[in-house]
Amino acid sequence: MPEFAGFPTAALIFYDGLEADNSKAYWTDHRDQYEKAVRGPMTALLAELEPEFGESHLFRPHRDVRFAKDKSPYKTAIGAYLTGGGYVEVSARGLMVASGYWQTAADQVERLRAAVADDVTGPKLESVVAGLRADGYEISGNRLKTRPRGYDADHPRIDLLRHRTLTVHREFGEPPWLTEPECAQQVAGAWRRMRVLRDWLDRHVGPTRLPQDRRR
Repeated sequence: MPEFAGFPTAALIFYDGLEADNSKAYWTDHRDQYEKAVRGPMTALLAELEPEFGESHLFRPHRDVRFAKDKSPYKTAIGAYLTGGGYVEVSARGLMVASGYWQTAADQVERLRAAVADDVTGPKLESVVAGLRADGYEISGNRLKTRPRGYDADHPRIDLLRHRTLTVHREFGEPPWLTEPECAQQVAGAWRRMRVLRDWLDRHVGPTRLPQDRRR
């Protein structure tokens, strides 16, 4: 496995072209560019980060179009996650790093809201969120447009109570270090900073306890 040396500008150029021409012809013509400038560096990055952040999973480049109106065959970003870290993505817009809970079952949503409403754990989450935002991170997730059932609209943490999922991310774009080995430490540093939210979620929400057929 070659050492990680950063993501070359050719990776962003590849996805810029794919956004303009999301076709098998483009992919075939630029397959070598994808392997050398995109997939190769991402695989090397994951290998470097695995000792600290756990097993990695690289998402496949093909979209699942079986039930989609958009039939374009390829994803316009390469994405991967590490079990003990979070998500990392490279696209035409550059680098994005994220962490948190992207998918939740009904029992997890119930525990999330109970912890947000609690007068001890709820303010702690507010502090975590405020600190991350102050450091340039964005809080996002799947949210209700109105208040959740059983909670008052004037609850002091109503915005957090609307969340069904809770994530944090940062769009780094195309900083000078993207093309350098330093990129690995920047991703690792972002995950370490984001860990405070992940730890809160693991402590107060945790994995679903529902059987597989009741998780949707």
